[in-house]
Amino acid sequence: MEYKKLGNTDIEVSKLCFGSLTITPSQANLSISEGSRLINFAYDNGINFIDTAEIYENYEYIREALKYIPRDKFVITSKTYAYTSEMADESLNLALKELGTDYIDLFLLHEQESEMTLKGHYEALERLFALKEKGYIRGVGISTHKIAALKASEQFKEIEVIHPMINKYGLGILDGTRDEMLDEIKKARTRGVGIYAMKVIGGGHLISEADEAIKWANNIEYFDSMAIGMQSEEEVLNNIAIINNREVSLEIKSKLRTHNRTIDVEDYCIACGNCEKRCQAEAIKVIDGMARINENCIMCGYCATVCPEFCIKVY
Repeated sequence: MEYKKLGNTDIEVSKLCFGSLTITPSQANLSISEGSRLINFAYDNGINFIDTAEIYENYEYIREALKYIPRDKFVITSKTYAYTSEMADESLNLALKELGTDYIDLFLLHEQESEMTLKGHYEALERLFALKEKGYIRGVGISTHKIAALKASEQFKEIEVIHPMINKYGLGILDGTRDEMLDEIKKARTRGVGIYAMKVIGGGHLISEADEAIKWANNIEYFDSMAIGMQSEEEVLNNIAIINNREVSLEIKSKLRTHNRTIDVEDYCIACGNCEKRCQAEAIKVIDGMARINENCIMCGYCATVCPEFCIKVY
């Protein structure tokens, strides 16, 4: 496995990052023991980098995995929607407590959209940077689905790492094309900003051509790493082999799912509208007393995290 420093930080990460949203109850619904064993398996096979977020509510999986993985050998990213100093403190304290650690490697402002959004969240960004200076965080940054946030990031010295939406078809980019996003990513990387790509297989839309999608991302020289959601040992081994330019055995291939992920709304939906308000992509709407998903869906599963009846499922 190749390891690189994230931009100008001193944080060295594997080219493949374990995207942990897919192991949670809203998706694969692995038990804590199953999920932590999968994280440990990924670590044993060279993956030293995991991506999570407060909204994923899966810190317990990682805490359990850390009983096996040496803390100083594992890079943990979390993300927060904080926009004040107090909210930033609360998010960090929650992460430290639930992960059972005394520092977080990377803490990002989640789903930033533009210069306006960044200015609106600047108090939290500034606070995270101050917490870095105190040793509670090793690096600060943002995640985004929008090109505008990449363009605006140059104005904020606190942003050391960016986690942008990018894949071979540009699925999920909300304000432009794949190549426009790549142009801004390249500019940020040239400034020394660390880049780890998001939704390389389109949130599951590209599972049927996952190998090619991963190869495409692996050939982008200004990606330090890429986060891919994985739900089985076979997916871990397959993705590692592709990153390392190795052939994948037929035994592993035979156990991989070949159909793209799908998202469904169960018929006991109460039409509360939480999902519609949550979705940045405008991919779910309440129509005739039922939440209905349209072609804009990028399979992020964030709508499921705000459903009070747990009726939105990603398969």
